[in-house]
Amino acid sequence: MTEDLNRLKVILAEKKKSNKWLSEQLNIGQATVSKWYTNRSQPSLDMATRIADTLGVSLDELVRRENA
Repeated sequence: MTEDLNRLKVILAEKKKSNKWLSEQLNIGQATVSKWYTNRSQPSLDMATRIADTLGVSLDELVRRENA
């Protein structure tokens, strides 16, 4: 399955923030955020919650769900 599971790229663009900014806010490596940004890997549920909080969006807005 190649479907994007998170909307991180879209939300960062809407908020006019970069993946570098997010990595600094979360105190994690930019390469890790880049993998999430390109949907090559996914953050844990705990980290997804931190991302959503940092970006001021709900977890539902961050995660793409089928039949939503």
